[in-house]
Amino acid sequence: MEFVTGRTEKETKDLSQLLAEEQEGTEVKVNGAIHTIRDMGTVAFVVLRKREGLLQCVYQEGVSKFDVNELKEASTVEVTGKLVKNEKAPNGIEVQMETVTVLSEPVEPMPIPIAKWKMGVNLETNLDLRAISLRNVRERAKFRIQEGITRGFRDYLYGKGFTEIHTPKIGSKGAEGGANMFKMEYFHRPAVLAQSPQFYKQMMVGVFDRVFETAPVFRAEKHNTKRHLNEYTSLDFEMGYIDSFADIMEMETGVLQSIMALLQKDYAKELAILKVDLPKVDKIPQVRFDEAKKLVSEKYNRPIRNPYDLEPEEEHLIGQYFKEEYGADFVFVTHYPSKKRPFYAMDDPADETFTLSFDCLFRGLEITTGGQRIHDYNMLMEKLEKKGMTDEGMEYYLMAFKHGMPPHGGLGIGLERLTMQLLGEENVRETTLFPRDLSRLEP
Repeated sequence: MEFVTGRTEKETKDLSQLLAEEQEGTEVKVNGAIHTIRDMGTVAFVVLRKREGLLQCVYQEGVSKFDVNELKEASTVEVTGKLVKNEKAPNGIEVQMETVTVLSEPVEPMPIPIAKWKMGVNLETNLDLRAISLRNVRERAKFRIQEGITRGFRDYLYGKGFTEIHTPKIGSKGAEGGANMFKMEYFHRPAVLAQSPQFYKQMMVGVFDRVFETAPVFRAEKHNTKRHLNEYTSLDFEMGYIDSFADIMEMETGVLQSIMALLQKDYAKELAILKVDLPKVDKIPQVRFDEAKKLVSEKYNRPIRNPYDLEPEEEHLIGQYFKEEYGADFVFVTHYPSKKRPFYAMDDPADETFTLSFDCLFRGLEITTGGQRIHDYNMLMEKLEKKGMTDEGMEYYLMAFKHGMPPHGGLGIGLERLTMQLLGEENVRETTLFPRDLSRLEP
């Protein structure tokens, strides 16, 4: 009888193992995809692409026991040979090849030059060929960093006593109201794709006190801009027993500090590849919505056209203002007008035309919306009536408030936007694995 133990060691070595273990001069076995072949005649450099980076292997005529001309770029192979140090090689090591086993071969030549540092293709080609273009080292690094952002978010909140939840993405009613919902038929009943996990995470505050989720959300907005998507990943949390919405901003500041620290520690290689300078997040300034509009209007001689919302240019100028005046990359803009916030946003008792809410701008772009929620059932019902809404389709959500809810609040961070701003990209599709927008439903 044989048993699976989960502890069987593989003969093939990962790049980190080759770098960490004292294996110089020993025979090793490695596998990977052939990223590129540089044939120099009697010597050829066969560079393998592995999940952790590139590994240079060296073919020598008369020493290696195969014909290098039999190898093709994009083949996956298993190589045996001697591990030696070489400062000029990627990661400072290389394998002097003895044997090679071809695991698979391509049936067509590569459509784009993925081995080049910059592929030189336009965005549409990049996205059409996404499964191939992401094999480029720089393209792949973007999504390693995005992984680090998600890890930093999760790790910090786990450490603060949050419970991770997983909420439905098909529902009977949207959380935000309005018409920007994808409607669908669900077994002969009308349904919508979730605009956010808002209702569910609020309900779960009554269960776990503190909850978070990383999941897709869907917005049927007919935007065709460099900053909008119709499906994106939202990093959401909701927390109970808060004293004010400042507790939410404090928690987000901690989250951002955690993310940047983790990227510095575990993703230094990717940061170097993309030449990313991490922002300082030791402290983040905050400014009221109306004051922010006034500041940039006066400094940059820009008239205030919309008193109820921030236009993209205003967001950019607010970011510029706080960078110039305080050296800050992030800024919290607080007390948004009630007119532009959903019904569950808590109004400011001092002036009910404003809410106890905020946006977080990163280098002039909104990446977060959050704030304190109404936790009293009667206040919720009054706000619904005030906004001309009914409770139809929200009975289960409102039931939680009928039976008592603590003061609470939360936020949602747009993962792709945060990644875009961190990497200095101009289009959010560059930092979206498989974008969904007005014109793109594939791949």
